[in-house]
Amino acid sequence: MKFELIQGDITKVQADAIVNAANTSLMGGGGVDGAIHRAGGPAILEDCRKIVARQGKCATGEAVVTTAGNLPARYVIHTVGPVWNGKPKEEELLANAYRNSLEQAVAHDVKTIAFPNISTGIYHFPKNKAAQIAITTVRDFSEKNSTIEKVIFVCFDRENYDLYKSLL
Repeated sequence: MKFELIQGDITKVQADAIVNAANTSLMGGGGVDGAIHRAGGPAILEDCRKIVARQGKCATGEAVVTTAGNLPARYVIHTVGPVWNGKPKEEELLANAYRNSLEQAVAHDVKTIAFPNISTGIYHFPKNKAAQIAITTVRDFSEKNSTIEKVIFVCFDRENYDLYKSLL
């Protein structure tokens, strides 16, 4: 598995799948979630509504897949990261968000996947801790599964970009 690091807008990344840092309702929100819903158009929200009608909300750490609508990807993998309160369980929930996104990618024959910095915006997860969890979880997954060929970490801000660059 190859790793790529870029600073920019995940809605413009060419990949088989991009990951959305969603909320449990899957109905769009702020930050990357709102940007993906706006750029992808109504097809994403329509798929999210069907998922919620079928299974209810998406639990923290879980992931679901929708169309990518107007985005330059085939799929959007929506995952819910934890809100940071300083509890150890939150670290495992964040790792689960990455791991379950990767599992969904494998199930949908995704070869390239792009991740944002899950939970580091309005959910206030410490950026350094989140970067370590993201990279460790993806590396551990790649040792057991070779289906995904490339993971792109897409950092919106310079602080996250610099953290990932030092860890990679």
